[in-house]
Amino acid sequence: METSLPSSELYAEVVLPLATPPMSFVVPETMRATVQPGVQVMVPLGEAKYYGGVVLRLTAERPPYAHLREVWRVVDPHPIVSVVRLRLWQWMAAYYMSPLGMVMRAALPSALKPDGTTTAEVLSQIYQLPRERVVSLHPAISGEAQVEAARTLLRRAKGQLQAFEEYMRLSSPMDFAHPTEVLRQDLGVSTPVLRSLCEREILCCSEREVAVSHAVQWSRMPDLSEAQQRAYEAISAAFARRQTVLLHGVTGSGKTEIYIRLMAEALSRGETVLYMLPEIALTAQLIARMEHYFGAAVTVYHSGLSAGRRAEVYARLSRSEGARLVLGVRSSVLLPLPRLGLVVVDEEHDSSFKQSDMTPRYHGRDTALMLASWSGARVVLGSATPSLDSYRNAQIGKYALVVLSERYGGVQLPQVIVSDTLQAARRGEKRSHFNKALLDRMAQTLARGEQVMLFQNRRGFSPYVECGHCGWTGRCPECNVTLTYHKQQGELRCHYCGYHIPLPALCPSCGTGTLDPKGFGTEKIEEELAQLFPEAVIGRLDADTTRSSRNYLRIVEDFSAHKMDILVGTQLITKGFDFEGVSLVGILNADNLLNYPDFRASERAFQLMMQVGGRAGRRARQGTVVIQTAQPTHPVICQVRESDFEAMVRSQFAEREAFDYPPFSRLILLTLRHRDPEKLRQAADYFGKLGRQRFGRRCLGPEPPPVDRVRGLYRLQFLLKFERTLPSATVKQELLRLLSMLHAHAPFRSVEWVADVDPQ
Repeated sequence: METSLPSSELYAEVVLPLATPPMSFVVPETMRATVQPGVQVMVPLGEAKYYGGVVLRLTAERPPYAHLREVWRVVDPHPIVSVVRLRLWQWMAAYYMSPLGMVMRAALPSALKPDGTTTAEVLSQIYQLPRERVVSLHPAISGEAQVEAARTLLRRAKGQLQAFEEYMRLSSPMDFAHPTEVLRQDLGVSTPVLRSLCEREILCCSEREVAVSHAVQWSRMPDLSEAQQRAYEAISAAFARRQTVLLHGVTGSGKTEIYIRLMAEALSRGETVLYMLPEIALTAQLIARMEHYFGAAVTVYHSGLSAGRRAEVYARLSRSEGARLVLGVRSSVLLPLPRLGLVVVDEEHDSSFKQSDMTPRYHGRDTALMLASWSGARVVLGSATPSLDSYRNAQIGKYALVVLSERYGGVQLPQVIVSDTLQAARRGEKRSHFNKALLDRMAQTLARGEQVMLFQNRRGFSPYVECGHCGWTGRCPECNVTLTYHKQQGELRCHYCGYHIPLPALCPSCGTGTLDPKGFGTEKIEEELAQLFPEAVIGRLDADTTRSSRNYLRIVEDFSAHKMDILVGTQLITKGFDFEGVSLVGILNADNLLNYPDFRASERAFQLMMQVGGRAGRRARQGTVVIQTAQPTHPVICQVRESDFEAMVRSQFAEREAFDYPPFSRLILLTLRHRDPEKLRQAADYFGKLGRQRFGRRCLGPEPPPVDRVRGLYRLQFLLKFERTLPSATVKQELLRLLSMLHAHAPFRSVEWVADVDPQ
């Protein structure tokens, strides 16, 4: 219903899960007591659509619109978003150049975003916490005299009398002023019997929200080594000077034990702890361990949970029910964390913390730092290979730096052997994709009953297939990439849009040639290993074998239980796993990491090789890492061989400072997209002129990205590189102004744009 009301009315700015700014609605007088910032409301939009939104602010000043519609319903008078969280949403929208509605869309679980075309449809979607049926004493039974009268009344109804006596037994001792609620399932009586007792006003049935315990189980804390104890004390002392501590601990040094001690302190103060991890699967290894120490206080949150479970976690946290240890991935930073006291970001260097494929393109670590600053919480960033951004912040004193350089138990860091693939081929010491140096050590390791991990940063059987007669290769019709061959499924698949076709028997171009796989991925490695080591049990951990969290957990548990001898994987195997039996790690194609066209390639290559190598020899004996490369003298290979993080830092800082790359500058990557490549080129030329007029040499482009067409949309990119001394907010405002000028130009209104602030 549209209304035109005087300025004495109350108006609400409501954030909706749409790519729009907040919208204004009239607050009916009957709702003024309940409509507050952070409260979820239902509002009408358009001809026949209702959305669940969150109230951002209230004002008595009428917005400059001719007609305003009323808030239709308050979903729950309890705020679903706190004031601090609303502030975080607004910061994310401004910093990452995203509509506020898209931040809301990312923050709230799907079950907490009801919408529909009818009021009945919307009401049916409003989320409620799980409920359970309970039985209690009827108010008419107010003392022992009434209890005895009830027994007398039920003397001839044996089933009802037995049910009543069972209720009295379960609720003993009885407080008649506040009768005990007994779970319906615990009473163990039939529905007709219970119905008769309710009709006789002896018992009554009702529903309540399922109660969940959040009690902390204070188990004995893990013992710390001398090195761990020093690091723990250094962190505690550093918190007196700095809010954030960077813990640089080598792989296998026992950073988790230090986290546990810090978490226990925060929980004992009644605070909530956020423990962030880069991958869903890592939670599987940690959940049982955390529950051992902290019991029911542990709450897990990630996209592998059902929609209902994610909504339940969010709703319970928003009610501030007890101190919690929330263990989750990137999105967990958007949860309503009451009394946040400590944030731990493990593997803080990992690029998985950056949202890269949808708006807002936020960084979980950086968002956690902002949240902690407003909540008064302390932050520990932990990594064996810290990001250069974080390490620079430690160098300039923004973070405190604590170094843990010893492995737990005195175990040595693994021995690193560099195997030259070109030299091995010349000597005839190469078999398929394996050098003799690696195969010999694999055979020795398996003979000792120990395990092997092999890292290949490409999934599938081969990156592409090629016709041996005419040279045809399969390409995606919607993306400018070759189709990866997956032998197990017998198909060619695009890893960008999911397009897939069965592998043709003959070349679709010439009709005569056969299609030969080129290159190699994890699936091909797995097949070749089965021929080289027929008695070994081989597993594979990549995006194809772990499409469900159940499969992921099964593979990890089987390898941990030594039901597998060799595990082949992509980056997934580099992320913090602790496998006791692994003594050998092989990196099959290090050149693929070194030659990536990105200024962070050397940093990422060092981190990946050090992290995957760190899985070897984490217990009694020193492990071994074999790196296969055609560039054995490459600086990064030498730095990995010597485990020299400081040398990598010095070389990368010198290079980046010379060419004005982060952490000595800031970057915004702007992508323009359109189905018509000519219209896109014209729009890019027009925007390029605007950008160079305003930003000069800071505006680079347009340039096509490595994959210049995805899902039918052609892409051109601009890179805005500017000094850290320039106000970031001002630069973004100017960039948005130029984009509005682009869209104001009629021919280019259909050109899409995406801004990626601090691209990774």
